[in-house]
Amino acid sequence: MIGDVLNSDIALLNSLNDSVLSNSGKQLRPVLSLLVARACSSEGKTEDASIRYAAASELLHNATLFHDDVADGSDTRRGAPTVNALMGPNVSVLVGDYWLVKAMNVILLSDSDIRAIRIFSKTLGDLAEGEMLQLQKSVSVDTDEQAYLRIIYSKTASLFEAACLSAAVSVGASEILEKAASDYAVALGLAFQIKDDILDYSGDAMVGKPLGVDILEQKITAPLLCALDNVAPEQQERIRGMVKEIPAHPEYREEIIAFVKANNGVEGACRMLDVYIGKAVDALRPMPESFEKQCLTDLAHYVAIRNK
Repeated sequence: MIGDVLNSDIALLNSLNDSVLSNSGKQLRPVLSLLVARACSSEGKTEDASIRYAAASELLHNATLFHDDVADGSDTRRGAPTVNALMGPNVSVLVGDYWLVKAMNVILLSDSDIRAIRIFSKTLGDLAEGEMLQLQKSVSVDTDEQAYLRIIYSKTASLFEAACLSAAVSVGASEILEKAASDYAVALGLAFQIKDDILDYSGDAMVGKPLGVDILEQKITAPLLCALDNVAPEQQERIRGMVKEIPAHPEYREEIIAFVKANNGVEGACRMLDVYIGKAVDALRPMPESFEKQCLTDLAHYVAIRNK
């Protein structure tokens, strides 16, 4: 469906779209969307709207990646050159806008989709606010747990929520099941990003990127926050000062990584991760027992153990 939606009579655009689709990653959001739709359906079936909302979640996710690659200056993604690297930032933004419009078009194929539009439009606002708050905090380097959780909700969990809540809506689920889908998605999305942030300090070659990338971008994430909680205010101030100065002193990265490991930052972030995995699994309780519910449970546990 996604390939058909993206089809254009402009050969260059089709070529770029095909390149992205051939390296599309896990496609976790549409998988979650379809599983939730079936888990919340009285007959265990998906509707046409379920499939369209699942496709929209993937289109929207990739649209944000095109824009992120420009904001972060990323040359590779999933081991392949980005559109930003191949064609420059202007083209990357334009392709991202194209995918975004196509996501909205998919949702609007029916006149009854106003609820889904509201769900996805809220996510677009959340994504923009999350990027701006992260930028603000990269300058002030005063990120605390509350700000961190807001950033990762806005940038990651909000789209998980849109994918799963729209799926529940697509099959006419009850308010109780809608809330279960939303709560599951938010907790899972937070856990997913916390795990990504843990891998930035403790990953290996399988992760596919060097350690400490977040620090080079002046992002204070769960492992560093947990390590800072374990030291005196004077040391906290010193480390935050190093984060602030890292654009001029990239060599600080190794010292900050060592600080996080020496002060149990990764262990603390893992405990935070476990809390949100537990919340995700607990949120599924109102859903009737089904193969799809078990898959959603298994996916939550997989997030905790994945290594890339």
